[in-house]
Amino acid sequence: MSSNYKDIIYEVRDDAVQIIINRPEVMNAFRLQTLEEMIDALKRADEEKSVNAVVLSGAGDRAFCTGGDQKVHLSEDGLYGPRGTVGMPVEDMHSALRDLRKVSIAKVQGFAIGGGNVFATICDLTIASEKAQFGQVGPKVGSVDPGFGTAYLSRLVGEKKAREIWFLCRRYPAAEALQMGLINKVVPHEELDAEVASWCADINQMSPGAIAIAKRSFNADSENIRGIGFLGIQAVKGFYMSEESKEGVRAFNERRKPDFKKYS
Repeated sequence: MSSNYKDIIYEVRDDAVQIIINRPEVMNAFRLQTLEEMIDALKRADEEKSVNAVVLSGAGDRAFCTGGDQKVHLSEDGLYGPRGTVGMPVEDMHSALRDLRKVSIAKVQGFAIGGGNVFATICDLTIASEKAQFGQVGPKVGSVDPGFGTAYLSRLVGEKKAREIWFLCRRYPAAEALQMGLINKVVPHEELDAEVASWCADINQMSPGAIAIAKRSFNADSENIRGIGFLGIQAVKGFYMSEESKEGVRAFNERRKPDFKKYS
């Protein structure tokens, strides 16, 4: 495991391991290197004995994470990259986050969109600023996140709401995300850091062994979703090679509306 990270920041402070996606210039969208570093950092955090929590956040004031970086989606660092079913090891990142023996907390100060919304969904707890917004964007750009991004989401917010989130790709303010059960708490923007630190301080007083067992128990009930995700991402790989999916990426990068019907 390496501590020489380029796309993330790794720190141990405020009663937690802090893993910060450090790409604010692209709204903390992730690329291959980002995921590789996050996987490494999560494994490293799992061995940190001084704390019971891991806080996942994004640098800057605008975004927690806005999903995959569409500018590299079809480049050698994207679809045709060296690792992961779809080039980027998204499924490995989800597994590393889910398998943490510690309590994972998403600290969301701005946009949690697409893959970023999935990260927040998978985290054990999500605390958000009142300025935060959540939502999916996949079908708008010819993409989808099977498994935890869909099936597990429906466990949190219900089938009808989960389908709405994916089929309409709307954004939901933090207050509405709280109401639907997607997140745990909303606080004024300036109080977000203090609130997360307070939760981490409380969690750090708990038994690490008891927390690890509780997490395994929670995860066991939905572990079949991991299999669904790995199967689904095989289908996504084939879809990403289609002109329909590529049209979504091209349109996003060209800042125009996609014409999916031309290729469907």
